[in-house]
Amino acid sequence: MARTGSGALLWRRNMKLDTFLKRNTERAVYERIRAYEPCVVISETVKKVYMHVVLSDERVYLTEYPPRTLTEAFNFRCVRHIELVNDLPDFLHGKDRERCQHILITYITDKPAARGRDWLRRDRRAGLRPATPASRRPSDCLTIPHTLGGYPAQRSPSESATEHHMLPPPRSASCPNPDTLGLLRIPHPASTASSLYSPTSNHRLFLSDTGQVPRKLITVLSRLLGRDCVNSGEEREAELHLYAVSPTSRLYLHLQSSWNSFIIRSTLSLDPLYRRRCSASSDSSPGKALPGISWERTAHLFAQLSSELLQEGIGVESLYLLLQELSTAAHRNIALRRLFWRSSEVCVFLVQTLEESLHGCQSLHGVYTADQLLLSTLIVQTLAVMFRETEVEPARFNLLSAKKGALASRMLLALICDAELQTQKQRSLVDCELQALLAEYLDSACSLLFELLLLGHEASRCSLTENFLSVGWILRVLQPHPHLMSFVSHQAQQVIVVLSDLQDSPLAPSQSVLLFQRCRLLLACLQYNNLLAQHLRSHFREEFRYFVKLSCVEVKLPPHYPISPPTLRLVEQILTLLK
Repeated sequence: MARTGSGALLWRRNMKLDTFLKRNTERAVYERIRAYEPCVVISETVKKVYMHVVLSDERVYLTEYPPRTLTEAFNFRCVRHIELVNDLPDFLHGKDRERCQHILITYITDKPAARGRDWLRRDRRAGLRPATPASRRPSDCLTIPHTLGGYPAQRSPSESATEHHMLPPPRSASCPNPDTLGLLRIPHPASTASSLYSPTSNHRLFLSDTGQVPRKLITVLSRLLGRDCVNSGEEREAELHLYAVSPTSRLYLHLQSSWNSFIIRSTLSLDPLYRRRCSASSDSSPGKALPGISWERTAHLFAQLSSELLQEGIGVESLYLLLQELSTAAHRNIALRRLFWRSSEVCVFLVQTLEESLHGCQSLHGVYTADQLLLSTLIVQTLAVMFRETEVEPARFNLLSAKKGALASRMLLALICDAELQTQKQRSLVDCELQALLAEYLDSACSLLFELLLLGHEASRCSLTENFLSVGWILRVLQPHPHLMSFVSHQAQQVIVVLSDLQDSPLAPSQSVLLFQRCRLLLACLQYNNLLAQHLRSHFREEFRYFVKLSCVEVKLPPHYPISPPTLRLVEQILTLLK
């Protein structure tokens, strides 16, 4: 499990919950837990219950406060929207009501809506006290004590007795029966994990199949009355409302980051080549950490590989082979990615090598060589992999923010290059090869810049002054770069080329992910930097207007790709901002 530290983007550890998760989950599940945070939960059956929300890289779990059982709320594969709702919850008072973050998660489920009366009946059969009657809940007000750091404090027995009339009884919130929450219990080590959800369409399914009452009215009545209007096994949309009351809450950021990582990883996993690259290997050579390998063994292998990378006088060929080994191991093992950020020497070495390879060793005419482009592409790809699923690693934030973002600035300026190949000959075979290598590098550089922008989006929502690594800061660092406009223009042109292709052939998984990353980059330029926004509008407004059609985008993005719906929404936003 990711450990927390002093990084401002991280969450504070709860030793009791941490111990509970370690004892009650498989090792593979525990090690992939990314964050947890207490909040008020409202769903179809859970009404204003103070619970812990636990995030892994694939699922979100709920457990009581304090923890007793662990249940699965949803799989990120089923998520349709994660958004912040601007409202003031009527069940909170004072500062808790003002600083509360209301997070709405819409997801697809095939479970029928649970009946409220069945929930009470099951509680009685299990020997639990019934929940607060529905007629009293709207008038109840949650009063949540906090420590000096802004986090909810543990209640003493006397405080719990005093506040018994305000909060649902703790036993009724424990829900030992998974059906009580309408959720699935986490698999135990003896069971076999399986895919629980497999949505195949993105259209909205309504809660009633009768034509006598308007659908919106049926939906509202179903939510209010908690009635089952869906046959078992029929897919429908469900909502989970999370109210984070901590003023330093990062729950929304972690949810968005986990969702982004999941849709990228699951889309890439549809590619057989990617699956083979990330699959476990029987090779136990240094740097190729296997699933299930201990943390100590992984650290030992990483230290061996690092010492070989950092040795003096290493040749380009040996460096390339070692970087290939490091990149392959990082794809397969998240523990190695965390060790990478804790070993700052390797990251600094890669940034320095990228600077020298792409910018320091060019000829006077600015001509790239094949070796330079190959090595630079591998370095950028390796750095991009190291960013994935490590946003809760404190060493990453500390390293990139040290000395006012000195290393982050160097990385940003080093990855940008001129997108137009400078050649001395006209259309030679070597030039065509170099053009293909340059295009591959520009694709990889976009992926790395996308990861840095995700870091910036997290920092942009932080209120603390030391979190300066925002999207605006990243674009301001890049603005003086002489090749920035050429780089951004290339990314915009590639989006137009892909989406204006008249052929009906869908994009490959890797191409869909790259399109998603390019759209996120263009959207950031339009929203956070006036100079880049003006450049895109003046040079690409007409091309996007006439050549990019949403109907064509839907054809290019297969519906079974998890990344298709968010990519379509990004294209819609870009078209709107370019008008």
